[in-house]
Amino acid sequence: MNSTSANPPASEIGPLVRRVVAETPVWDLHTHLFPPAFGTPIGRGVAPDSRGLMLWGIDELVTYHYLIAEVLRELSAQELPTERFWSLSQSEQADLIWQKLFVESTPLSEARRGVVTTLTRLGLDPHEPTLDGYRKWFAAQSPAEQIDRVLGVAGVERVTMTNELFDAGERARWLADPAALRADKRFIPVLRFDALVVDWPRACAELRSWGYRVQEDLAGDTLAEVGRLLDEWIERIGAAYCAMSLPPAWRYPAPTPGNRILTEAILPACERHGVAQALMIGVTRAQNPALRLAGDSLGAADMDSVAALCRDFPDVNFLVTLLARENQHALAVTARKFRNLLPFGCWWFLNNPSLISEITRMRIELLGTSVVPQHSDCRVLEQLIYKWDHSRRIIGDVLVEKYADLTAAGWRCEEPAIRKDVQRLLYGETARWLRA
Repeated sequence: MNSTSANPPASEIGPLVRRVVAETPVWDLHTHLFPPAFGTPIGRGVAPDSRGLMLWGIDELVTYHYLIAEVLRELSAQELPTERFWSLSQSEQADLIWQKLFVESTPLSEARRGVVTTLTRLGLDPHEPTLDGYRKWFAAQSPAEQIDRVLGVAGVERVTMTNELFDAGERARWLADPAALRADKRFIPVLRFDALVVDWPRACAELRSWGYRVQEDLAGDTLAEVGRLLDEWIERIGAAYCAMSLPPAWRYPAPTPGNRILTEAILPACERHGVAQALMIGVTRAQNPALRLAGDSLGAADMDSVAALCRDFPDVNFLVTLLARENQHALAVTARKFRNLLPFGCWWFLNNPSLISEITRMRIELLGTSVVPQHSDCRVLEQLIYKWDHSRRIIGDVLVEKYADLTAAGWRCEEPAIRKDVQRLLYGETARWLRA
């Protein structure tokens, strides 16, 4: 009997896989997106909130820090001093960026192509000489309608929203009306608290001002009070997981206040509540402070530290994304050793097609479908469109190659199995690790 007789013909596997990837809903594991309940500065039918957290529209898209870094490369310091750029209003910055990066230049970079994809998928012509028409179009949309539209176009069913414990504006909103902020079940809260580990003196001062009995030397009730803080906030926001961004210099074990807080307060809280801890490692903050958010860079993380943490806390699930390309192979291999370690996404500077392709291929070869291949890290709503459009194409290409290899080896690659695999990669594995 020919064991491969039930296989779809090789010529059909590619279209089938790409179609399944294109139509399978996504759960985006890491974003900075928010629903209108958090306030929004623009949109039909809402009171503008200049400090609102729901960011969307053409000016936000075009003034994202990826493009700020690129426009400042196009102009010399003599033509446009950095301080002069920051003195411009957001709309003036957007007009300058559009003129320099889209009108006078071909938008070849991934960040620029992303804007083109986004406008095109929204039914807008990306060749407009000014932003005026786009501004009118976005101003005519209501925030709620735009969320429905963007999630539909992007094929995204749920997103996590990163909620920063030490952001005064976010904290005030959560204290005022947590039920309203949790009402839209498509937006899943995540509790982030970098400063507890990377800047304990600042965090300690904040906690004292909030009424917690903490000390910089961790004496007395400090660790118990940090645990109380986390218990209260995990419950308040309904956190699906906890998160921290750590610098490349972070090491574990090491005799630092941050590591004591991590091991004696944070991870025990994760265990109590049954939530995972995300570690996003590799950001070098303010390598060029003059560029503000655009001035952050990267460095390689220490994989022995990640492995040691997984070994010492086998009952805590760790969601890990690393910023440096040179860490990706070690992360995948380490995940083979620790079932409580989930590699996820191609983060920030890795979110480029050549690197997504390389990393996704390697992960599937080492880990099969027990990974989350991508997250968007979006801060602007419409970025979901291009990030998932581009990533889906790459994930589809990688899977076509892998299914072709498997078919050649003699395995039957049938549609139900392909759909199951893709659903796990784009949605199911996230749901499993978040116990949702």
